[in-house]
Amino acid sequence: MTRILHVLDHSLPMHSGYTFRTRAILRAQQGMGMEVRGITGQRHVEAGPETEVVDGLTFHRTPGKPGGPAGLREWREIDALADAIVALAQEWRPDVLHAHSPALNGLAAIRAGRKLDIPVVYEIRAFWEDAAVGNLTGREGSLKYRLTRQLENMAVRGADAVMTICEGLKADLVSRGFPADKIGIMPNGVDLTTFGEPAPRDEALATDLGIAEGPVIGFIGSFYDYEGLDDLIAAMPMLLDRHPGAHLLLVGGGPMDASLRAQAAASLAADRIHFTGRVPHSEVERYYALTDIMAYPRKKSRLTDLVTPLKPLEANAQMQLVAASDVGGHRELMRDGETGVLFAPDDPAACAAALADLADRREDWDAIRTAAREHVRNRHDWATNAQRYQVVYLSLLGQPNDGRIPAAA
Repeated sequence: MTRILHVLDHSLPMHSGYTFRTRAILRAQQGMGMEVRGITGQRHVEAGPETEVVDGLTFHRTPGKPGGPAGLREWREIDALADAIVALAQEWRPDVLHAHSPALNGLAAIRAGRKLDIPVVYEIRAFWEDAAVGNLTGREGSLKYRLTRQLENMAVRGADAVMTICEGLKADLVSRGFPADKIGIMPNGVDLTTFGEPAPRDEALATDLGIAEGPVIGFIGSFYDYEGLDDLIAAMPMLLDRHPGAHLLLVGGGPMDASLRAQAAASLAADRIHFTGRVPHSEVERYYALTDIMAYPRKKSRLTDLVTPLKPLEANAQMQLVAASDVGGHRELMRDGETGVLFAPDDPAACAAALADLADRREDWDAIRTAAREHVRNRHDWATNAQRYQVVYLSLLGQPNDGRIPAAA
């Protein structure tokens, strides 16, 4: 039985898109008969034991906390994680190290893999220098940006195989001179076994929030600048001109929370914009059930053009209508007019028009929802897509397989 050790930035019980993707991967691989574990670096900040079982998955922790000046601190993190991988491998003996971005994890796994003489897969979920720009914690072209990019290049060069989550990331790596046949794609996906029938509308919750029939536009996720929620709020008065009963439901929180609430309070649509704050993950379906259309108005940037998000797929799996900005990451996930609608990014008027037009097409809603869920089932179901990893692992282990590193379906 193949043993895979996943090298991670952080994991469950912390909740994030990163940890949910990890959980889906590990569960799918367990379902395929693999033995899997995870090991996290020093950036996993949730208190807990050195070895922790969460949702039936085993995670090991790297002791200590990051310290020292920038630059030196990162190399110390790499050293600590590499040492922890080697120590764990003496006991558990994995066949493959599968590291997930950021590059610190990839470099630690490569260092450990060489000591252990086992192959390393490095998987890129986003370029973290671009994520820092999108989060307003970095600047494109800065020294930190260029150094982070160089670390990424080192990890890609040193790994035995590389995976990305989408075509945009792969194309960027190829443009840097890396061979295309070294890079496979494992698209974002959902565990469809966790999505049953959509939850019924909770009238008591709707009343508590002050939401009437609608249409109700929703966003559930983190409030980062690149998500474009300021454009969504700016679109609301224009949407109300065509649909006077419309409401906007914003579920979540993040760095832009205070500024978005201030913008909403000053809006002509203030009484139709509702913030819930963060809600427990187990309660999210109740909020999905209040919405008619989920909106994802991401701003145009390197990050949003290169990286496919997870949330629209989760919404599709919940039989939700999706309207999203026409950036590269969304175009990889949606067929405009069939599985959702796309609108010009950074344009509140275009956002309002797309939402209003979709709200007018009520007779088409069931067909769009069904097509979107089938699209997820056929191309983004982890139970199927995780088999792509098996092809890569077998190739690295010198065992028979049916092809080279697979591209996206």
